[in-house]
Amino acid sequence: MTAVGEHPHMVIRNADPVADAAACAAIYAPYVTDTTITFEEVAPSAQEFTRRIETAQVHHAWLVGEVDGVIIGYTYGGTYRPRAAYRWSCETSVYLDRGRRGAGRGRTLYLALLDRLGEMGFRTAVAGATLPNDASERMHADLGFETIGVFRRVGYKFDRWCDVTWVQRDL
Repeated sequence: MTAVGEHPHMVIRNADPVADAAACAAIYAPYVTDTTITFEEVAPSAQEFTRRIETAQVHHAWLVGEVDGVIIGYTYGGTYRPRAAYRWSCETSVYLDRGRRGAGRGRTLYLALLDRLGEMGFRTAVAGATLPNDASERMHADLGFETIGVFRRVGYKFDRWCDVTWVQRDL
């Protein structure tokens, strides 16, 4: 499937767990090593990304965005909570190559995921973002997410405590 609107040249498709794992790992690694956007402290390997993609695709989705045949970002949905009562809700995330941010591609990619999850029957998407993160807060608000709360000082990375805001959106 191809994205429409702002980025007609970006192709959005289902991730291939083996062929796309290294590109996804490479996009994610700087977020791990250089930011508090994720609380992981060691960048996962391509093999770990293969496992993550396969797991997400069992009940949810993992999509990649390509420009000129190069993966520039990915987005995925996963289990929000394991209890059966939460089975119609999912947790979502999106990562873009850091040199490609700010042009709306992440929004286009993320919107494709939200549409896909809605088509799959999911009712609610939730997402967490470490604060401060103006770009993520703005994108989520623009896509109709509402803030549901802030968990204060719940993550510790780079010798400091971090807050995480949680947002949700009906699908």
